[in-house]
Amino acid sequence: MSAMFAVYHGPDGLRHIGNRVHNATVILAEGLKKAGHRMDMKHFYDTLYFWPKNGQAEIVNKAMKKKINFRYYSDGHIGIALDETVEREDMRDLLQVIGSPATLEQICEEIGPHPTAAIESTPFRRTSDFLTHPVFNRFQSETNIVRYMKQLENKDLSLVHSMIPLGSCTMKLNSTTEMMPCSWPEFANIHPFVPLEQTEGYAEMFKELEEDLCEITGYDKISFQPNSGAQGEYAGLRAIMAYLNAIDQKQRTVCLIPTSAHGTNPASAQMAGMKIQPINVDRNGAIDMKHLKVMVEKHKDTLACMMITYPSTNGVFDKDIREICELIHEYGGQVYLDGANMNAQVGICRPADYGSDVSHLNLHKTFCIPHGGGGPGMGPIGVRKHLAPYLPTHPVIPPYGTTGPEAKSFGVVSAAPFGSSAILPISWAYIRMMGAEGLRQASEAAILNANYMSRRLDGYYKTLYKNEEGMVAHEFILDCRDFKKSANVEVMDIAKRLQDYGFHSPTTSWPVVGTLMIEPTESEDKDELDRFCDALIAIRKEINDIEEGRSDSKINPLKMSPHCQKTVISSNWDLPYSREVAAFPLPYLKTGTKFWPSVSRIDDIFGDQNIVCTCPPMSLYESPFIEVLSEKEKVSQ
Repeated sequence: MSAMFAVYHGPDGLRHIGNRVHNATVILAEGLKKAGHRMDMKHFYDTLYFWPKNGQAEIVNKAMKKKINFRYYSDGHIGIALDETVEREDMRDLLQVIGSPATLEQICEEIGPHPTAAIESTPFRRTSDFLTHPVFNRFQSETNIVRYMKQLENKDLSLVHSMIPLGSCTMKLNSTTEMMPCSWPEFANIHPFVPLEQTEGYAEMFKELEEDLCEITGYDKISFQPNSGAQGEYAGLRAIMAYLNAIDQKQRTVCLIPTSAHGTNPASAQMAGMKIQPINVDRNGAIDMKHLKVMVEKHKDTLACMMITYPSTNGVFDKDIREICELIHEYGGQVYLDGANMNAQVGICRPADYGSDVSHLNLHKTFCIPHGGGGPGMGPIGVRKHLAPYLPTHPVIPPYGTTGPEAKSFGVVSAAPFGSSAILPISWAYIRMMGAEGLRQASEAAILNANYMSRRLDGYYKTLYKNEEGMVAHEFILDCRDFKKSANVEVMDIAKRLQDYGFHSPTTSWPVVGTLMIEPTESEDKDELDRFCDALIAIRKEINDIEEGRSDSKINPLKMSPHCQKTVISSNWDLPYSREVAAFPLPYLKTGTKFWPSVSRIDDIFGDQNIVCTCPPMSLYESPFIEVLSEKEKVSQ
């Protein structure tokens, strides 16, 4: 939205908006002076900070009557910030609330079109051009901007085209009904710092969603502050460290992490001040219990916690999960369960019941908040009772339960007290509409779908990890490494070729290099699962053609994929296979729903090694004030 805001308004529009906001602030500043309030700041843009002459109470009462919220600081200051939504009537109300003796019209006439307090009269005035790229100067009408957005949309393969089988991402359906409340002004137009008495509806939703998530996970308390899974990890680990410090166990700083963990696990532990020690996995992708016991014994006096994902990122339920949790607790540590794979647990098992102390919950995965393209995400953390006092707080609006003598919060992890609260109605609605039975069925369907696909692909691809019964969890890993030897086909060749079949690639080369991790979710029916399996089977046959010499090892449908429309309809076709094989390899692609990739093959390795920056050179960002400051420093010395 921010990008399209800039594209639509362009530099001229943004400059107009900026001037409008600043001019309104200049007028209000003049009104504050005339009212006798003290404002120490000389320069400002859209925010004013002042001492009220008669204290805060008088202005608080007037503002409440006008239904206006200001920022009231504990030291007696008041803060007012304006934006482009402020209209003339709002300005009149503001001047009346602060007690200005002059009207809006009188102040405007007095300061004139070029007031001395404006930024344009100072050295801070911007003189350089900005947003010079053509994209910011072409779409300044609504007709053009909607056409441009549609052009961009047409380049995106999404759930409206086909399943998105990204392993560990849970790209499930985000239903319209769940997302509708996000556009309601009662949720969308409330500032995160408004007084709590003005957000009773939000409070009720927080309470009900917390109760639901606690019931689902077995935890005792939820913090909605973290904005992502990684931020949730950090918050949960900080809570563990704060708890250990409080019980005089400051020496406990070691965090055990399986080698199959999400990359954010060790990163979060490092940021939380922990020392990471890796734990091996066995041939079935589960925790190597012998190695775990050795490491626990080795670090028995310094063990802080173990981070574990369940089901594992290798796509299996670890049968020793309860024993693992008991072992860590026996040696004085805490258990952090990565909630990324909660979509396989809801209604079936609860982390707290089998021994976990804290988890983050990816609401943008399991609980249907859309993700991709940068968010927004939500990674609330659930904790057991002994960790609850250490959950994140906030200096402006302390979240519920983080105040009082029992509160011992480690601090803050997000700018807003309840994170991206405007999207929480999605998860609230999802849980309420599904109900207990529906949530369990969703988890069961997700696991069933993954196992069906794994079995159907047997004989064509090897599922790398299965449990002792030959089953997988809600996702599974296909081993594609042997194709490199037999046909010189890389896993990325398969990923690119899937675009010709109308599918987004599964997760490639993670957690194992040369593999595909597939997560179908519960949102897809059998027809869609079969369509994806048909595509992978057809690609396996194309690999077989290379292996047996029927296709060239360098110029073949996999190595030349994806085939974009421009290439296929070109009058010059010199490839040793037909256009039909290139773009329409299976019958379902001829129904008019063909998705065309925007570009043909890109050399990924070359691109990674030869970075091309389309941004202005760094020299253009050099501040002209550096030399001035340097001269002043020389003089002062």
